[in-house]
Amino acid sequence: MEPSRRVQELTPSLTLAIDSKAKAMKAEGIDVIGFGAGEPDFDTPEHIKAAAMGSLDAGFTKYTPSSGIPELRTAISEKLKKDNRLDYKPSQIIVNCGAKHSCFNALLATLDEGDEVIIPAPYWLSYPEMVKLVGGVPVIVPTTAESGYKITPDQFRDAMTPRTKMIIINTPGNPTGAVYTENELAGLADVALDEDILILSDEIYEKFVYDDAKHISIATLSNDVYNLTLTVNGFSKPYAMTGWRLGYVAAPEGVAKVIDSLQSHSTSNPTSFAQKGALAAYKGPQDCVMEMHKEYDRRRKRVMELVDGIGRISYVRPQGAFYILLNIAQTGLNSTQFAEQLLAKEKVAVVPGLAFGDDSTVRLSYATSMENIEQGLARIGEFVGKLS
Repeated sequence: MEPSRRVQELTPSLTLAIDSKAKAMKAEGIDVIGFGAGEPDFDTPEHIKAAAMGSLDAGFTKYTPSSGIPELRTAISEKLKKDNRLDYKPSQIIVNCGAKHSCFNALLATLDEGDEVIIPAPYWLSYPEMVKLVGGVPVIVPTTAESGYKITPDQFRDAMTPRTKMIIINTPGNPTGAVYTENELAGLADVALDEDILILSDEIYEKFVYDDAKHISIATLSNDVYNLTLTVNGFSKPYAMTGWRLGYVAAPEGVAKVIDSLQSHSTSNPTSFAQKGALAAYKGPQDCVMEMHKEYDRRRKRVMELVDGIGRISYVRPQGAFYILLNIAQTGLNSTQFAEQLLAKEKVAVVPGLAFGDDSTVRLSYATSMENIEQGLARIGEFVGKLS
């Protein structure tokens, strides 16, 4: 049996490959320190788990509306208005099986065969693959450390063709930790408005912003920008709910209806009792988010301090998310060589930047313990020091 052309063109996930190899080594009793997975190392807060378990006890195990339970869509609407100054009615919000699913549905609902999507690199590794899966064409635009790994309006304009349909903006960003300022977003929005280019705004890391940076939702810039934007968010990162698989897309009414229809023929509703947990996440105390933010910031500062003591490696100060992208060009190794040798020699797992469209970098996640950070960076320092 021959797999479909689209599936054959997919690039396997290097993140999962490295993580799987590290876990296999750990299972053999090898002392591996993993900086690979983009997953909070905190447990889901108790009040969220209690809400889900209570709904199970109450028999809330049947189908819900494909777009999500009404009270959760209302809570999301209220959250977007309060936190993001975004005015989306509940009918404009579709709850999906994770923010990844939200992105995929948004692309599937808006792209036709051959439509081009501009993706700044370094990018989250699933964006190009999703675009290809739905028949679109990813157009990769490399960014630089000098620009803070952020696409500029001129780069956006130069990358456009008559087939351009969308640009993907991820702020705060994975893998770079970059956070776009309001002025930077306004410049990109002006270009999008000139040609009616859709904007997919992935804001899953919005709660983790540091220093004097501020998260801005691009759809707030004007009513015209709002009408071009599909805003994606979810529960996995801020509430340590990765395994719950709950995200959402907020979009203009017509697009939201199309996504709802699409979802009704694919997954149907997200898991019923998980939605009750998500409702508790947004309606309950937010101390848990603040505590995670404080701890990530503490780790971020320590990571930078330790990397500063290692020669031949540089970085752009991450202002958001929980990643740091290390430029390893001066080591003479490409990202895959660096990651493979580091794992083999020092038992430290990082993700090759090749997965993110930049082969001169590797990504470290500091969603891990301070002990792992201390030991892991010491091992990386030893590894780099031994390179000729």
